[in-house]
Amino acid sequence: MKERSLLRRPIAVAVALAVVGLVATTASARINSPSSGSASIKACALLPDTKSSTRYTLFDAPYLKAAFRKANVAATVVNALGDAQKQLSQAQQCLAQGAKVILLDQLNPASGKAITSLAVSRGAKVIDYDRLVVGSKASYYVSFDNPGVGRLQARGLIAGLKAKGTYSKHPVIAELNGDVKDNNALLFKKGYDSILKPLYRKGVFKKAKAGDQYTDWDPIKGRQIFDQMLARNNNKINGVLAANDGLAGAVIASLKAHGLKKIPLTGQDATPTGVQFILAGWQTGTVYKSVRKEANAAAAAAIAIIKGKPVKGVNAKVSGIKSILLTPVWITKKNYTLLFKDGFLKKGQVCKGIYKKYCK
Repeated sequence: MKERSLLRRPIAVAVALAVVGLVATTASARINSPSSGSASIKACALLPDTKSSTRYTLFDAPYLKAAFRKANVAATVVNALGDAQKQLSQAQQCLAQGAKVILLDQLNPASGKAITSLAVSRGAKVIDYDRLVVGSKASYYVSFDNPGVGRLQARGLIAGLKAKGTYSKHPVIAELNGDVKDNNALLFKKGYDSILKPLYRKGVFKKAKAGDQYTDWDPIKGRQIFDQMLARNNNKINGVLAANDGLAGAVIASLKAHGLKKIPLTGQDATPTGVQFILAGWQTGTVYKSVRKEANAAAAAAIAIIKGKPVKGVNAKVSGIKSILLTPVWITKKNYTLLFKDGFLKKGQVCKGIYKKYCK
């Protein structure tokens, strides 16, 4: 759901952005209490990091806070900054402050189960937010159709190859996956594998040598991996299934550094940088998951539980957990203005500097 341009100085740029993310996240981790000033809370949202995606700082935190504030429900929204032990400590603090519902976007399955078990033992309900903790005692799961995200990416890649005229020429495809410990990353891959694997088997596509690797959602690691992929394949890679915009940015940085041309390339999260790369022709498309809808659905579920009302919007059951699954959208040059209409991004975030000339 987060990204870096990673041009000639990828590490410096990434570090600078990480610092910005850290400052923003630290600022966001404040108790959202009712006007009475009470330190007690009813709900707590545990966000995972700022590295895997900028979405948690830019979108999830403010949307969740706004939803709880509007319902006059005392809540806190915190970010673990990639530290599973810190997230557990944050959960303990929330429970000590009286939280009755925990929205959990876990960092790894073990810590997710530990936090869920702790919350349930204290009489609190857990809503798995964005990422499912498989086999846990969560009451609800709120996310997107994640295999559907992967299918959108595969279809987008295929459309890009056809537009470039390379689909019928046995293109060499590389895959940069997310984090193998992230259930969502596995579901995304399940989705795009369902479409790409048959094409590999039939010989329509060729998978690049060492061309299917997990990156821990780390653009710096993704850049290093893709550099190595290019070397292993004599710079002949015709398309890339990148699991999110940060990894797509890493690919673009590598292509530019090697003096290579644009190739079909996917992404996810509809970040400002990702959309800019789409407009400039470096990225084929990105998956838009309306974090506003996701955050509002999760907050609404939490508020309903707190107020003793039925949870609305349940439309599936995943691993035995009642689930609210939302529909993702594939964004290209043709429909990117939807992001502005939905209020997900502001035109000024995208249409500026060298990218202004590409905007309608």
